[in-house]
Amino acid sequence: MTAPPPFAAVLGVRQEADGEGAPVLVMPFGEAVTGRPGFLHGGALAGLLEMAAIAGVQHALAEDGGGRVKPINVTVDYRRGGREKETRAVGVVTRLGTRVANVDAVAWQDDRNEPIATARFNFLVARE
Repeated sequence: MTAPPPFAAVLGVRQEADGEGAPVLVMPFGEAVTGRPGFLHGGALAGLLEMAAIAGVQHALAEDGGGRVKPINVTVDYRRGGREKETRAVGVVTRLGTRVANVDAVAWQDDRNEPIATARFNFLVARE
């Protein structure tokens, strides 16, 4: 993953790898990510999804020599309230073209098959 944005440190985000080496981002619950009492703030969750999507594209681009990405648009779907526990997110590249990448991002807490939020991103890609 390229250098994370400054707000990644504020959110306490760290990176792990799944069984196939793809990046999974982990955000601990704490004061910096609290919305209403006992729940994650929607902005913190959207930020985590964006970082996961970018990490997914960077991972895919690494196989082709790397590159930079710039968000074109995003749609976030909040499915249920995030509770007081770690939240994980992953970005899955659904299309990696010459100039555009499409990514689905998923955030979950207990079970990856029961997401608390999903998002769809389109990125402009500048290959190195």
